[in-house]
Amino acid sequence: MTLDKRSNMPKYILLLIGYALVMAAYAWYTSPNAVPAAYSGTPADPAAFFTPAQLKDSETLNALSNWIFFMSGPWEWLIYVFLLAGGLARNWRDALERTRLPIYIRFPIFVLLVQAASFLLYLPLRIAGYSLSKAYGISTQPVLGWIRDKLVAFGVGYVTVLAVSAAAFWMISRGGRWWLKLWLISIPFIVFMMYIQPVVIDPLYNHYSRLSDPVLEHRILDLAAKAGISADRVYEVDMSSKTNAMNAYVNGIGSSLRIVLWDTTLKQLTDKEIMMIMAHEMGHYEMHHLEWSAVGAVGSSLMLLAAGGFLYSWMVRRRGAGWGIRSLSDMAALPLILLLIAVFSFVSLPVSNLVSRQAESAADSYGMKLIGSAEGSVSMHQKLAIASLSDVNPPLLVKWLRSSHPSDMERILSAIDFDKGHGKDKAKQDGQ
Repeated sequence: MTLDKRSNMPKYILLLIGYALVMAAYAWYTSPNAVPAAYSGTPADPAAFFTPAQLKDSETLNALSNWIFFMSGPWEWLIYVFLLAGGLARNWRDALERTRLPIYIRFPIFVLLVQAASFLLYLPLRIAGYSLSKAYGISTQPVLGWIRDKLVAFGVGYVTVLAVSAAAFWMISRGGRWWLKLWLISIPFIVFMMYIQPVVIDPLYNHYSRLSDPVLEHRILDLAAKAGISADRVYEVDMSSKTNAMNAYVNGIGSSLRIVLWDTTLKQLTDKEIMMIMAHEMGHYEMHHLEWSAVGAVGSSLMLLAAGGFLYSWMVRRRGAGWGIRSLSDMAALPLILLLIAVFSFVSLPVSNLVSRQAESAADSYGMKLIGSAEGSVSMHQKLAIASLSDVNPPLLVKWLRSSHPSDMERILSAIDFDKGHGKDKAKQDGQ
């Protein structure tokens, strides 16, 4: 394999190196766990609940993990540029054409080659992330288990990309407003994926069973009934073999709805703290955040296909010949499509994260109102922060690009404010 004479790969690599150095400086010198002076010594101050050793570990861990995250987007972009400018995509297409196999065999093989190359070239960042998490005691997963999960993810990703790209190239080959037609067929696909996620995809990674504590399950189901959620069981997922972090969630739509608790959450939190988490998750359901996320996905896919379709056509006309792309529907253009999707996804993170943070904040508020107090919320957020050594007050750029939830500092302060307001309201009622 030789680079095209007009290839800009060396320039891209130099840009990536320069970007890596700048982001390393940003990640290292933005102060992890720094809170405003007004909150120093309060329950929102990490110095009040982290040990000195945990504070130091949190600073190092977050600086390194933030740098890995900042590298992830441009690293993925460079992989797709390499497949295009390096000539691999067109060489694979040409080699498959020489076999004279039918297109329905050649195309899946081509997609497999693109996905495998992307997976292997991205692997160093995945290994770095896993090693870092393992070194600081967040991940407890053995290497073989981690490899298995990545292979499962590769398989799921391959099937998804194959189905989506086959539909996309077929629509493009038919001409007209292919991007609009693609958007229309994406709507049932998005809903279908949301439906099968908890019942088909999630069990590929983890073992789910009925909650092992029947008394706690009864309390959670009672709380769900109070919130108007029809559920007959709570699921427990075995995560302690993979992580020390904690989580709980409600996902799925219709009959695939599941209320799920990680077993690490059950082991490390009190019943009051668990009920607070469950009330928060029920807030997502009651406020229809799952449905709104589907609407958001449909709306964003329309914008992606409209803008991305225009840019895709322009780039094929301008650079297609140099990359060996013969037409808009040429399979050799798959890395270009994946590149555009990756760039648009990264660029849209500030907006999607902002919407997510607002939804999470609303669910926090709902949960405290459902229970009638914020008791257990402060200690719960402190324990969650300790378990994952999180940065309780991440810097602005990290918040924009990486934070889908309000910071631990913000959530602790919100709980304190709720209890103060609730106490005042109760005092007024008692005085009447």
